[in-house]
Amino acid sequence: MKKLLLGILALNIWCTARSQDFHLSLYDAAPMYLNPAMTGVFDGEWRIHAHYRTQWKSVNFKPYQTALISLDRAYKKWGFGGQIINYRAGYGDYNALQGLFSAGYTLPVDQNKYHNISFGVQGGLTQKAVKTQLHSYNNQYTTTGGGSFNTSLPNGENFANNSFLIPDVNAGIFYYYTKQQSRLNPFIGLSAFNLLTPKESFFNGGNELPMRFYVHAGSRVNITEKLYLIPKVLVMAQEEFREMTFAVDAGYYLVGSDLYLMGGLIYRNKDAGILWLGAKKDNYIARFGYDINTSSLSPATNGRGGFEVSFTYIFRKYEPETKKICPRL
Repeated sequence: MKKLLLGILALNIWCTARSQDFHLSLYDAAPMYLNPAMTGVFDGEWRIHAHYRTQWKSVNFKPYQTALISLDRAYKKWGFGGQIINYRAGYGDYNALQGLFSAGYTLPVDQNKYHNISFGVQGGLTQKAVKTQLHSYNNQYTTTGGGSFNTSLPNGENFANNSFLIPDVNAGIFYYYTKQQSRLNPFIGLSAFNLLTPKESFFNGGNELPMRFYVHAGSRVNITEKLYLIPKVLVMAQEEFREMTFAVDAGYYLVGSDLYLMGGLIYRNKDAGILWLGAKKDNYIARFGYDINTSSLSPATNGRGGFEVSFTYIFRKYEPETKKICPRL
């Protein structure tokens, strides 16, 4: 019981103080989620991506779940796409459903098209909802039978609604270097979310959703023709809250089977260490990751955080004359 209470308390603190927007550990597996400027920035015609994450199952009756699906199209220098994200958390089935459309444009900086800058924008809607009848409140506590909550009693709360819609507008810029023979292929991006700072409240209050900013950077390091490393960093900021993620990805090409084996180590400061493994064959990319909790919640979770899985399919025509130059991520 002590362990359970500790977990509930720490989880509540973590939710209110550190998590204003949901996020992914395998963040660059879902490029349009990371930066709208990466819409259509890939080697192919179409890209379909699916992503799923679950977290806090060890301390929560209903774990936090994030699901994402996206589709984007590369056409000459343009990229067009859309994504749907659904986030569900907690016993009251708090749910955030977001639908976004994206557009991007890539501008080569040099004549050889090795240096490229991409710009992107996103727009859509988010619906947030909660089942207030599933919660219990102070006014519903009764001493009958030793003490318990009776959810049939009036809760004393004044909810104006159980759901609402808010607009979403995001934007980003992304630089990448694509010379295949180079030892280094650096990249850096900046993205901004919630640009309209919409008001969100279940009580018709004036609470504004603050803007969120990402800075992500790194470089593919081609060790040999078969082996590469990608050291990278992600910095997230939303008002006074900051989060930094450091990572090293690796890939090794198996010539006989025409397969890339991939993996990596990620550290999210004061929160989690993540291990992920994956494979890339032909047009398919699959990744699986697991969070090892290192935050103040670890005494209750015994280090158990959550798992994450992603799958990407890229359709290619293999036409060299129209082949898009893309970052080697």
